Amino acid sequence: MIGRAAMVLIVFIIATAVSLRYVHPATPSSSAASATTATTRAGTGTTAPAGHPTTTTTPPSKVPVVVANGSNVSGAAGSISTELQAAGWQILPAENATSNVSASVVYYVAGLQPSAAAIAKFLGIPTSGVQPLTSAAPVGAVGTAQVVVVVGPDVASKIGQTTTTTTRPVATTATTRARSTTTTTRPATTTTRATS
Repeated sequence: MIGRAAMVLIVFIIATAVSLRYVHPATPSSSAASATTATTRAGTGTTAPAGHPTTTTTPPSKVPVVVANGSNVSGAAGSISTELQAAGWQILPAENATSNVSASVVYYVAGLQPSAAAIAKFLGIPTSGVQPLTSAAPVGAVGTAQVVVVVGPDVASKIGQTTTTTTRPVATTATTRARSTTTTTRPATTTTRATS
């Protein structure tokens, strides 16, 4: 009887804990398993103790990005847009920059510096190429874009240089031939001569 009561009590406690999780879900800042929030000391990439400045990383699919071609390479903005979209970023239609640039730059609106830095790293743009978006950026109207990538000749020259390695299984065939061995057994012959 006690065993059955204990089992019912354990099932009740588990059911209550599970249902409370749905009624009172953990907030992103208190959930260690949250994929959308990272608590870091501003600018250091290290975990910050409670009460210190933190930055929040926005998922790539929630960050509208526009890519502008600031190089003389035709189709550079479209190619980079395709790469970023494949990496999960929300891509707006590509456009041309208002002028050519000497190096690629990733511009960001307030609060999205971590996203801009992630895009720059993905494209191989140094951290010095991540800058706040101002009216001085060589782009026209950016619409709803929160990150603007201006592709310069440094990134444009790398387009199409990705290396794909294909590994094909090699079929191995082992041929074993049985050696035929012939053994001939002759009965021993004993010759006895009678001598007289």
